[in-house]
Amino acid sequence: MRLVLLDTNVIVSAGIKPGSVPARIVMDWVLEGQVQIVTCPSITSEYREVLRRNKFRRHGFPPQWLEFLMDISLSLPEPGLWPHPIPDPKDGPFLALANLAGAWLVSGNLKHFPESCRRGVVLVSPAEFLAQLETK
Repeated sequence: MRLVLLDTNVIVSAGIKPGSVPARIVMDWVLEGQVQIVTCPSITSEYREVLRRNKFRRHGFPPQWLEFLMDISLSLPEPGLWPHPIPDPKDGPFLALANLAGAWLVSGNLKHFPESCRRGVVLVSPAEFLAQLETK
């Protein structure tokens, strides 16, 4: 089973745009048990904090599926600090966890993770990830 770490922007997009590529990944693949999402305490904390922001309330946030998504995730211990330079250190936990778990990192903000910072972590856009899933 494919392990995946979803960047927070993918979770937000899935909640805002039903039927979108991020929503299809979450609803058709992750919540249906066809893909295993990985998390750690800091990532689940970020998901909860971001999805409870006032600016998302008009979209019915947090989505009803958020807690279920975290319940079914493979929750790993904190991976530690990402030891390589990255433009925004707040993105480091995503690289560190993906690296620790051997998971693909799916993000709508690929520019936040320059190739020189990834150190072997597979980074794909939601569209690329969904295309990979649908060809198998």
